[in-house]
Amino acid sequence: MSFNLPNRMQVSVTLRRDEKGLTARECPKCKKVFKVKSGTGLTGKNLPCHCAYCGHIAGHDHFYTKEQIKYARSVAMRKFGEILHGELKKLEFETRPQGPFGLSISMKVQPNSPEPIRYYYEKKLETDVTCDRCTLLYAIYGEFAFCPDCGSHNSITILKKNIEFIGKMLVLAESQEPAMAERLIGDALENLVSAFDGFGREICSVASPKASNLEEAKDVRFQNLRGAQKRLQKLFGFDLSSFLKPDEWKFVCQCFEKRHLLAHKMGVVDDDYIQVTSDHSAVVGRKILITATEVQRLGTSLAQLGTQISKQLLG
Repeated sequence: MSFNLPNRMQVSVTLRRDEKGLTARECPKCKKVFKVKSGTGLTGKNLPCHCAYCGHIAGHDHFYTKEQIKYARSVAMRKFGEILHGELKKLEFETRPQGPFGLSISMKVQPNSPEPIRYYYEKKLETDVTCDRCTLLYAIYGEFAFCPDCGSHNSITILKKNIEFIGKMLVLAESQEPAMAERLIGDALENLVSAFDGFGREICSVASPKASNLEEAKDVRFQNLRGAQKRLQKLFGFDLSSFLKPDEWKFVCQCFEKRHLLAHKMGVVDDDYIQVTSDHSAVVGRKILITATEVQRLGTSLAQLGTQISKQLLG
């Protein structure tokens, strides 16, 4: 950050970074704070900055935080005070006593208290993200965001990270006794559906200006996959099921119904499940069978679905 002083002098102020080398940015529109790491991401002059939350675009000099501005101004004012004091010191003088009364005139410049530096501390944010497109490292509150450099949305990146993490849960389940393994596999299935639901809601909200009904697009839910299929067809004009082979689409929908049993029926099969899925291996009144293999397969399919949705809605 730079400030112009009298006599065409300029003071450059280096802004503080956190322990990871990231510098805070504050959106002039939504007032939210994110961080970026210099040296990563795009290179070039006069590149714009994108707000990680609302997508607002402006020059980087519009994204200083209030604390940074106060700090930089205090540094500049101290420098200005030092320069002014030095110039005034050059004007000091003292005359010898003259005249019948022995009068003398002098000017002495007394040092004043320097301008206090308004130091600040970087806030700790919640999530570190590396952009898949331009490799910028940035930090945000929450999970989803726009890349401050290239402006791409990170929704598919977050989905794939969650799928990767859930895969580690399944590896952990292999080393557990049967009851614990069953619980971990069930949790992995629920987490997969939740991750995809969060991804779908976010990306539909971001792409809502393209929808036939903006407000409806901000409220698309993905826990019921067939219901989401119908709403995406209506709002954005594409068929979600077309991104998978028919047997794979049927499998993914069945997994989502299994998750519904876990969340609302303690995993016990009911008539509705049989009717919706035609899963003849399931028995009403018994617990639904969920294997690590099918959860792993579901993760692969959801990554494929997410990638295609992202291409359709965000390009």
